[in-house]
Amino acid sequence: MHTDTHLFTPDYDVADLDYAAALRADSQPLDQSVRDQAAHWVQRVRDNASDEGPVASLLQEYNLSSEEGVALLCIAECILRIPDSATVDSLLQSKLSGLDWRAHSGRAESWFVNASTAALLVTGKIVTPNPKGAWNSLVQRVGEPVVRVMVRKAVAVLGGQFVYGRDIKAALKSAKKEICSFDMLGEAAMTDADAQRYLRSYHDALDALCTQPDQPLHQKQGLSIKLSALHPRFNPHQKDRLDVELYPRVQGLVIKAAQHNVPLCIDAEETERLLLQLDVLAKLAHDPAITPSWEGLGLAIQAYHKGAQQTVDFVADLARDSGRRLLPRLVKGAYWDAEVKRAQTLGLDSYPVFTRKADTDLNYLICARKMMEARAVMHPCFATHNALTVAAIAALGSDGYEFQRLHGMGESLYAIAKPKVGVRVYAPVGPHRDLLAYLVRRLLENGANSSFVHQIADDDIPVGAICQDPLNDTSRAMHAPHDLFGARTNSLGFDLDRAPHLARVQAAKVPAVTTVDTSASEARAALDRAHGAFGSWNEAGFETRSQILLAAADLLESHTAEAMQLLADEGGRVLADGLSEVREAVDFLRYYAMQAATMGAVKVLPGPTGEDNHYWVEGKGVFLAIAPWNFPLAIFLGQVSAALVSGNTVLAKPAEATPRTGLWAVGLLHQAGVPHDVLQCLPGEGPVIGDALLGDSRIAGVAFTGSTATAKRINIQLAQRDGPIATLIAETGGINAMVVDSSALPEQVTRDVIAGAFQSAGQRCSALRVLCLQEDIADAQIEMLTGAMQELRIGQASDPATDVGPMIDAKAAGGIRQYLSAIDANGAQRLAETPLGVFGDDPRYVAPQMWRLADNAMPDREVFGPVLHIVTYQSNQLQATIERINDLGFALTAGIHTRSDLRQAQFARSIHAGNVYVNRNQIGAVVGSQPFGGHGLSGTGPKAGGPLYLTRFIQERTQSTDTTAAGGNAALMAGG
Repeated sequence: MHTDTHLFTPDYDVADLDYAAALRADSQPLDQSVRDQAAHWVQRVRDNASDEGPVASLLQEYNLSSEEGVALLCIAECILRIPDSATVDSLLQSKLSGLDWRAHSGRAESWFVNASTAALLVTGKIVTPNPKGAWNSLVQRVGEPVVRVMVRKAVAVLGGQFVYGRDIKAALKSAKKEICSFDMLGEAAMTDADAQRYLRSYHDALDALCTQPDQPLHQKQGLSIKLSALHPRFNPHQKDRLDVELYPRVQGLVIKAAQHNVPLCIDAEETERLLLQLDVLAKLAHDPAITPSWEGLGLAIQAYHKGAQQTVDFVADLARDSGRRLLPRLVKGAYWDAEVKRAQTLGLDSYPVFTRKADTDLNYLICARKMMEARAVMHPCFATHNALTVAAIAALGSDGYEFQRLHGMGESLYAIAKPKVGVRVYAPVGPHRDLLAYLVRRLLENGANSSFVHQIADDDIPVGAICQDPLNDTSRAMHAPHDLFGARTNSLGFDLDRAPHLARVQAAKVPAVTTVDTSASEARAALDRAHGAFGSWNEAGFETRSQILLAAADLLESHTAEAMQLLADEGGRVLADGLSEVREAVDFLRYYAMQAATMGAVKVLPGPTGEDNHYWVEGKGVFLAIAPWNFPLAIFLGQVSAALVSGNTVLAKPAEATPRTGLWAVGLLHQAGVPHDVLQCLPGEGPVIGDALLGDSRIAGVAFTGSTATAKRINIQLAQRDGPIATLIAETGGINAMVVDSSALPEQVTRDVIAGAFQSAGQRCSALRVLCLQEDIADAQIEMLTGAMQELRIGQASDPATDVGPMIDAKAAGGIRQYLSAIDANGAQRLAETPLGVFGDDPRYVAPQMWRLADNAMPDREVFGPVLHIVTYQSNQLQATIERINDLGFALTAGIHTRSDLRQAQFARSIHAGNVYVNRNQIGAVVGSQPFGGHGLSGTGPKAGGPLYLTRFIQERTQSTDTTAAGGNAALMAGG
């Protein structure tokens, strides 16, 4: 295989079970001697449980199947970054009180675990509130500060067990008897300042490692680096930037490591970044500036990935092509939960990772065999704490490789196994504050019941069970990503980070659609036809209409790429937004079809003897569906499909800015079987069509999404006409505030704020408009947001590198600029702005920006564009801040970032919002999972994509029959 990464396509698009079956066909049964050796080691580890390190003992006692383990995980993740007492108190009350710490008391062999349990037991009693909700009286006696200090100290000690040293010098002192690969703690950079800080950290570490005595490479301390820490946009669509900005940073580190013969490994990351990693690795291997004889360049390969075997082959071929012996590290994998969720969120055909641990173990052994066979061109490193894996690898050879383990894990196993090759320790280095994300990942990996670290210490699990050949495992794989919703198939999507998927989208053509504005007379004629078609369509029945919607969903799904191109061309939707919109439209069609399929049956209701009572529902008549331009496909089809499947005929009015999308969507529904008179598309000017139709009593209802002002005008027009009272289903806008307290993770907040405020150029009804920051962390959070905003890429909607595209038109953009000029004149402060670059002269573009209004005010109206308003509050002002938000009158979406369960509950209970989001962004509601819609100034309800939505499109009927009128109650008499 050539080492050009453009030709490297990991094969993980095959269905999960099929791929697993192929894997098992390629696997070789483990010799009984290997299993016996592993069982012997496991038993000896159990017999010497007191020798296990404190970290492994702690994970065993507080595994993630216990509430106490989850609470400890949360406290350790955030408490050291919280500066104020009020937030710490709220966190401790919510996480420690009411849990059974006594059940863990004195159970562990480790003094450290027992001491930690004692501290948590005492603290849990202290912070448990009395029945009136007040703090325990013990707090009043010892003082709240004492409680805070106790827990902070305990977590600091816990952190100290997980890190090798607070800095590289301390780590080197600790490593006198061990060979390590040091991991300088830190996660993916959010800003260029973060990346520069991590780069300095790596250089400082290398400077210290370069002073080691001259000795063989594999006896030297090494360094692990994370490429995403060196650039804030480490993703495939920013590759042009990475070539210019990232590679020189990595190259400088590697040149230094090579000059001093220090091993350096590129750490594993998420699947979508694999090809970028391989691209960097290939360039480094061929780089003439890097000492040719150096053999210390490595890459971590994750065996849970379905492309792991191909990655091993790639690395081996790269070593042969470049003439440079490489140093790959094989690991089980560190991002499994994130990989699974991403595949489900994207609606992929299959997972990029194995969903059974046994398959990961099998793949690990196959990859290990490949690496051992390639020892002429690589020095394999096998990172594992699994006794069976260690025994299997040891049986493959006795030299030319090394084992690796995590600091604090697997010590007793390797002490007992005494492998003939070296054992390197993967050692995290850094201050406790930077430990948090690493700590969470370690706890998740090794605290789960399925992990070997957990099972080896659990005497209730037979030794033979945990040493069985994974080839004999019969557990079931996880359901496919598109099987999330039971009988309703999840909409299929693309992974736009993968070249084959992106190529399918880019090869698609924009559908050719020609529209002509509808005149008033044409609109009235369309109403005549729709009114005449109502009877037959209503009588067709729910099941028939449901099947038509399902056929339409399949048809739309087969044209996903074309729909995305149309949305980009007409609506300015970037590709990722276009994809999510097509999928939402498909979900609406299927969701309402599945609901309607159960609505058609006539129900017999209870009553007195001699009486039959029947209940059924049917359509109301003709519905006018008026859709917005910001979701011209999803909201349009959501309204139309709900009305149609309920038995109504529909006049569909697409937005004036996006008529082609609406007309094209109606064409698909016609292809699927909806009669032309039953569904008619009326593109054109809103006032012309509205005036022609809204005063006509034959309009049974209106489904509208748009501005509050327009919804009020429609409501008045419907109320003033003669005839029946019409149904109005209105979804309007919102201010959509997010509250952030000091326990929130700044990087997570930054990611969610950037998405919520600026995705779709802020042109979502759910978009984040107001960010309320606790004053203790406001300056630092604003600084990180400012840096992240500088990294956003402005561009054409069809360019996959674009983060923020244009406004819908120049008029809308001009309105935003007028608003900004007005608040600027009134004393508002511009805190940050994303450079527009070459698009600065295009009138459709508005730069994403962040403002603080004068006097810490909130905006009094919805600003429909990429404008974020900042408000600050003190830690004791959470309820007052919620009330300020409620006073605005909108009630669509709201979010909070906090680790305190008490504050989460307080926010959800008090905030006026139809959709409340906790510790995530507040856009992208999923049909059936997050029904969407608000109240107050934000709409009438019911929620779109929710269980009650169809009820507004139907009318109820009952028939009651006196059966005795025909000559007596025969049924009663027969029963008597």
